[in-house]
Amino acid sequence: MPEGGCALCPRRCGARRERAAGVCHADAVIRLGRAAPHFGEEPCISGQRGSGAVFFSGCPLGCVYCQNYRLSRGLEGERVTVEELAEIFRSLERSGVHNLNMVTGTQFAPEILRALELAEPKIPVVWNSSGYETEETVRTLSKRVQIFLPDMKYALADPAARYSRAPDYPETARAAIREMVRLTGPYELDEEGMLRRGVLIRHLVLPGQGENTRRVIRWVDETFAPGEVLFSLMAQYTPCGELGKTPELDRTLTAAEWEEALAALDESGITDGFVQDLDAAGEEQIPAFDGTGVK
Repeated sequence: MPEGGCALCPRRCGARRERAAGVCHADAVIRLGRAAPHFGEEPCISGQRGSGAVFFSGCPLGCVYCQNYRLSRGLEGERVTVEELAEIFRSLERSGVHNLNMVTGTQFAPEILRALELAEPKIPVVWNSSGYETEETVRTLSKRVQIFLPDMKYALADPAARYSRAPDYPETARAAIREMVRLTGPYELDEEGMLRRGVLIRHLVLPGQGENTRRVIRWVDETFAPGEVLFSLMAQYTPCGELGKTPELDRTLTAAEWEEALAALDESGITDGFVQDLDAAGEEQIPAFDGTGVK
């Protein structure tokens, strides 16, 4: 742990996690909810054989609508050591997955890097996160990560503060994503159309947040040249988590809201990426965090 306590994420809470959990709800013990082939990512990540998704407990951001709520609050998950994590990586690679996919792993970044050093995977490593990262952590991760899969949840501070207690999210995520792109360079696909290097930016459209979505699309369009990044516009929002204080999120998207988001994308210069169908919403999209691949 760095002097002064944990500073892995932008909250820099200073927790001594060997003694108590940080803002991310994680202590010093690695916990996993699942480690198995996953087919719910974009086609260039999941492919035909699946993405080797490893779901970590805890999360630095803590969105009220989190679809992985049971895991992100650190209340569930099987304990593993760095050596056991490395063997999980090896096992996933032997199963034939296209890549190793670290889902919400920022709170365990040093341990994950050590496990990757032990495992020495021959397939790409994906860093799948909320986008709420420090530039320092991104630079450290780039030693072992070939693909960054960040969310760009908010371009506006108000929803970032209301739904994720992170009014600094827009500028923080923008800086982190720019650094990811600088480090990886333009995205590269292999002969099968699988992403082997680069950045794929995701945006989940939230109910009632059309202006936020328009601002996110505008930022991506104005910041990155064609062929530099991939962009994924997502319709899968499903009411989950702690919505008692944010009742406006206790519903799925309307057809009009989704059409508005699609129109904003069509009006932009973004051509490289993916768009979900509106019927992607639903709890069947959420994996079972039952210890598969870990126990």
